[in-house]
Amino acid sequence: MFDILLSEDERTVRDEARIFVRDHVSRDLIIKMDSKEKEYPYEFVKNMGNANLLGLRFEPKYGGRGLGWVSEMAAIEEIGVLGISLGCAYSLPSIIGEGIAKFGSEEQKTNYLLPTLRGELIGGEGLTEPRSGSDFFGTISTAVRNGDEFILNGEKRFVAGGVGADYFLVYAKTDFEGKPHESLSAFLVDRDSGVKVEEEYELLGCRGMGAARIVMDNVTIPESNLLGNLHGGVDVFNAMMVPERLTSAAGAIGLGRAALEIAIRYADKREAFGRKIRRFEAVSFKVADCATQLDAARGLVFRAARVADTGAWCRKEVSQAKFFATEAGFQAVHEAMQILGGIGYTDIYPIERLYRDARLATIWTGSNEVQRLIVQNEIFSEVLSEDRSLKRDVELDTPGSHKTSEKVFSEDPTKYHPS
Repeated sequence: MFDILLSEDERTVRDEARIFVRDHVSRDLIIKMDSKEKEYPYEFVKNMGNANLLGLRFEPKYGGRGLGWVSEMAAIEEIGVLGISLGCAYSLPSIIGEGIAKFGSEEQKTNYLLPTLRGELIGGEGLTEPRSGSDFFGTISTAVRNGDEFILNGEKRFVAGGVGADYFLVYAKTDFEGKPHESLSAFLVDRDSGVKVEEEYELLGCRGMGAARIVMDNVTIPESNLLGNLHGGVDVFNAMMVPERLTSAAGAIGLGRAALEIAIRYADKREAFGRKIRRFEAVSFKVADCATQLDAARGLVFRAARVADTGAWCRKEVSQAKFFATEAGFQAVHEAMQILGGIGYTDIYPIERLYRDARLATIWTGSNEVQRLIVQNEIFSEVLSEDRSLKRDVELDTPGSHKTSEKVFSEDPTKYHPS
């Protein structure tokens, strides 16, 4: 148990989320979403809003509770046991809300953030395009100023809530001469302003979230719906990637934990060769490995959340948590299915649904390959900047500094003796 790492307030909100999952989410809702009988979990979001469980870290006057990132991670792990669809529905107000809370005008916070956290409005993200996934700044959607309005053209794919959302946070190119990172702007775009659903996707998992490709053809956006500074989309994007990736990480832990607990109970009842299968190390060692990986993932998530709570740069910590936790969650589901054997491959148990869900977590919100790219870049920067700083100190403090610094900073790591 990780209670020792949580404050009393953090434990309290985690327990609230756990009780909500247990008492207020029906199995029927999950089945209908997975079979696509349910377009979008509107009632779930509304009920979460009524319980004041959405956007926990935002100011109370906008519908939050003024809590920290750790509280939100503890809560979303509990929502994650339901699967990735409801975890996504729970996370979107936090992800979109981050952009509005940090960069929005008072009018935008009142008209969008407050009703979103109350569960009265559904928001969606417009990030990925047919030619740009991980290459986000390769966006080719455009927004051209026309007086006190912008004319938006383009399309976005894999939009959760493409069917179902009332508005979208959309990125488009506004500076056609600038560098990619300095050319995009973020906008709040109402569905009824002319956003069209071109295609609703049939997905392996994450069903019932209205994932779709949306098209904007000469959609008029009032200047008041520009989020943040003109050409300042990079700042909104970087801020939103913190909740985007942390919620993916925490949700995957809950998903993996749910599958592992099913496998543990099954292994304690199922018998083979005259004894419970939990007595076979081929089974019990899987449980040990997966439990350890999930605990390690939880530690990384809470560490990243603690850093985020300080307001410090946490790109490395967030990316580490995202790739490690989503892979630990997927591995736990994978091994749970192996423990259950053939019955785990049927829909008698929810393992097969969780398996389909868990696969997506390693792809979305920035693939795990991209997260590793970010982590290595941050680590190289940290170590080499420390080297440069230390080299400067040696050169300043040591007579004959040029020769000394060459000796101290040899490329041979066995000769690296800063003392």
